[in-house]
Amino acid sequence: MKGSKLIEIFRDGNIVIPVFFLKNYKKMKLELNEFIFLMYLYNCGNKFLFDPSKFSSDLNIDVTEVMNLIGILTDKGFLKVEVLKNEKGYMEELVILDDFFNKTTIFTIGEINNNESKENDNTFIFEFIEKEFGRTLSPTELEIIKAWLDNDYSEELIKEAVKEAVFNGVSKLRYIDKILFEWSKKGIKTAKDVEENRKTRNNTKDKNSGDSEVDLDALEWNWFDDDE
Repeated sequence: MKGSKLIEIFRDGNIVIPVFFLKNYKKMKLELNEFIFLMYLYNCGNKFLFDPSKFSSDLNIDVTEVMNLIGILTDKGFLKVEVLKNEKGYMEELVILDDFFNKTTIFTIGEINNNESKENDNTFIFEFIEKEFGRTLSPTELEIIKAWLDNDYSEELIKEAVKEAVFNGVSKLRYIDKILFEWSKKGIKTAKDVEENRKTRNNTKDKNSGDSEVDLDALEWNWFDDDE
């Protein structure tokens, strides 16, 4: 008896939920229950019979809740319920998800454009470093700079570190990386912090010491090959 009941449960089938929708339903201004209901409808096809009793039975919710969700999703522009003539000439009420697919397409394009804009925003810092170094950056160097950005080093701070390196006659990213590391340990996050740190260092440094934030002789590791 129990075995047959399990088989019946498994035969009820599955609801397919695209990962993209799962990740972005909140950005699409959907509550969780609205999203689940919409995904259930999504699995029914693009156009299908409006059957609140079936929806209620499949999802184990009241018909009143079904009607409420239909109204919310209609107001939010995800679906329409229209009365159309079928192939036999009879009028029937249908759920149409054209608006959902149109809305999703527009949202997806917007997300792609946002991601491309974020990637393009990195172009400025790349160009700045190339100008300071007087040469083109290698693919390896580009990846290292991206890693700095991913590790929450701001472009403002990276620019200051590049200026510090160039001022000391160094155009190697491993030197700049060491500067960023040292600044991070000191809690330096902005250009203003850098300037204050520089003033403090100048006031307390030994007359025989250099102006460099980092000891060049200490840079002995070789975690990437610099392209000159």
